[in-house]
Parts: sequence; C-alpha cells; structure tokens
Amino acid sequence: MPSLITEIRSGEGGADAKLLVQEQLSIYLKYAAQKSLSLEMLSERPGLVVFRLLGPQSLLSRFKANEPGGVRWQRVPPTERNGRVHSSTITVAVMEEPTATEVRLLDRDLIFKATRGSGPGGQHRNKTASAIQLTHKPTGIMVRAESEKSQHRNKEAAKALLRARIAESLAAKKKAGRDAKRKKQVGTAERADKRRTVALQRGQAVDHRTKKKISSKKYLRGEIEGLWK
Repeated sequence: MPSLITEIRSGEGGADAKLLVQEQLSIYLKYAAQKSLSLEMLSERPGLVVFRLLGPQSLLSRFKANEPGGVRWQRVPPTERNGRVHSSTITVAVMEEPTATEVRLLDRDLIFKATRGSGPGGQHRNKTASAIQLTHKPTGIMVRAESEKSQHRNKEAAKALLRARIAESLAAKKKAGRDAKRKKQVGTAERADKRRTVALQRGQAVDHRTKKKISSKKYLRGEIEGLWK
C-alpha cells in the first residue's frame, strides 16, 4: 500500500510551539479517520512527531502536494494567564516512503544507538533503552524512533524514516542541480516559506498559496481539504 512519512516540528514560540505540534497531529489523526487512512506513529517526543500515513495514492498525492510548509498559529495558549495572543510556528514535512529496494541500507553503513525514550509512554518506555538512534555514515543523516516500547519495532521504524530522509536528500540535490542550470534558486524555499496561518481569535485558517480560507473550527476538526488546491 502506498505510504508517506510526515514530520511535524516546533518552530518559534517555545513551549506553545511544542503544544501546537500535538495540535497539528490531532488534526491529522481526525483527517485520517475521516478518510479511512491508516496513521502509524514512528517517533514522538516534545516538539517533534513523525508518522506514516497509508492509503490510496490519489489521497496521499494530494496530501503531499498541500500539507508541507510552515504553519503560523495565532492564539491564546492554554498556559497564558493574562489572555494575550501569541504567534507561534510549526513546520510540516511530507516525504514519500521508498521501498527497501529503492533505497538500500547496508549494515556496514549504519550506526545504531539504543537510548531511553523521552516522550509520553509511561515509566517502562522512559527508563529502558528502547528508543533507537540511527545514523547513516555515508550521508551523515541521523534519525530517531521511540514510539514503541519494543526496541526491535523502533529499529524498523528508524530504518523506514532513514530511507525516506535519504530519498528526499537525493531528490533535493537533483532538483538543486536542475535549478542551477536554469539559474533559478528553488531548493527548499517551498518548505521554508509560511504556508498557512491559523488565527483562532479571528476564527479562520488561511492557506497563502491556494488563497483559500476555512473556519478554524473546521480546521481543528481535520477538514483540511478545504484549503487544498
């Protein structure tokens, strides 16, 4: 079944940005449930979550085309005592998951390190070395998986994430080469730019690329397709 690997990372905003990572994850969980997609967590810790999304290629292609980018949230955080509106940011990265044959991982090129989990999951997970940190020596790319209590399952999740990161890195290099030939600097500007603003005090979510708007209530319910092209 086709699959994507999605990463939500906190940006500016300190503690509230980390809370918004969980808020965005909740939105994607609701969207997946509405569309009968399978969402599998790969790694979860404060300020960063990574999950696999499986489903029909038609839906995944639209998700990948519309969700990557920066999201600015304007709201009164639950930790704010004086009712002030804060502006915080998160980023969303969406990668196609290559197969084992498309991106081969050789044992001699991998460095495994078992560590203690840092996210939610109970005493067992936080006190045992079940989390896996995986480094690919040829590229220097490092990933971490810690959603499961099982070290073996986290190891497989780390490999899946590493394959996706390597494939994305290779694709970015090819794209940069093409852009250099055309004397254009495209690179990763697509993800660096702010894609959306979610303004809870105004009750709306705006996508700055598609120019579409929906109510923030719909956005929080996972009805994200209203912002898609």
